[in-house]
Amino acid sequence: MTNKADNGHRMAPTSAPGRVKEITSISNPIIKDIRNLALRKGREETGLFMAEGLKLVLDALDSGWQIDTLIVARNQLHNPVLSKAAARTVASGADLLEVSDKVLAAVTRRDNPQSAVGVFRQQTTTIGKLDLGGDGVLVALDRVRDPGNLGTILRTADAAGVKGVVLIGDTVDPFSLETVRATMGSIFAVPIIRMSEGAFLGWRAGFKGLVAGTHMAGTTDFREPAYNKQQTVLLMGNEQAGLTEGLAKACDVLVRIPQSGKADSLNLAIATGLMIFEARRASLQLDNAGETP
Repeated sequence: MTNKADNGHRMAPTSAPGRVKEITSISNPIIKDIRNLALRKGREETGLFMAEGLKLVLDALDSGWQIDTLIVARNQLHNPVLSKAAARTVASGADLLEVSDKVLAAVTRRDNPQSAVGVFRQQTTTIGKLDLGGDGVLVALDRVRDPGNLGTILRTADAAGVKGVVLIGDTVDPFSLETVRATMGSIFAVPIIRMSEGAFLGWRAGFKGLVAGTHMAGTTDFREPAYNKQQTVLLMGNEQAGLTEGLAKACDVLVRIPQSGKADSLNLAIATGLMIFEARRASLQLDNAGETP
């Protein structure tokens, strides 16, 4: 990995070609540094995170994300796609580590690891930089705690063309290995914004579009609002507690998803998916009718 800067963050790769190293020991200091990215503290100190699997690595490279290090299984370098990714990494100035299966398993904490793990610099944006157009949809999540839920929501938001996902308050880290895995690469396609509740409410005060929040006290069917006629924020609450009182009061409408079974609630990712596709329904069409994915 590249050298650390004075502020504790790793320095960005230069335009000079990166280094190629062969590592066989899990006690190697470079591998120890990378393994520390499994911890939130390690990610916060370095500004880096891991993306496991060749698909995710390629998605990140194709989306222009800054790679710091690529770890590859040296016995898989005959794969032309993997070799090309390795060449792109070195050409960008990042490091390439050719490692044994044992080392790769230690990095990913999996017995059957994939052939590549990329270490990338985290990337977030601000809500003011988003272009919602005339009828864009933004998803805002209040204190989401489950990495699988957040990853699935990011993947769903990507599939439906959502403009961005706002993380409000104390949320799970979007760059944790579990969240990144669950996005299936959509972490690199959907803008992520982090805000305190106060900052979000301050922005909301000047927002002229529709803010629709899901709430157990909602009296409006989630299919009723005219989402497609204006910019829309879909505000979703914490898995256990729902929306805070302040966020609920900031909504133009509180909606519910009708249910008829014995379950008293829906999983957050499922509920958010229903809201997203309903809000985007007028803008989504099948490109190839009759074909299955």
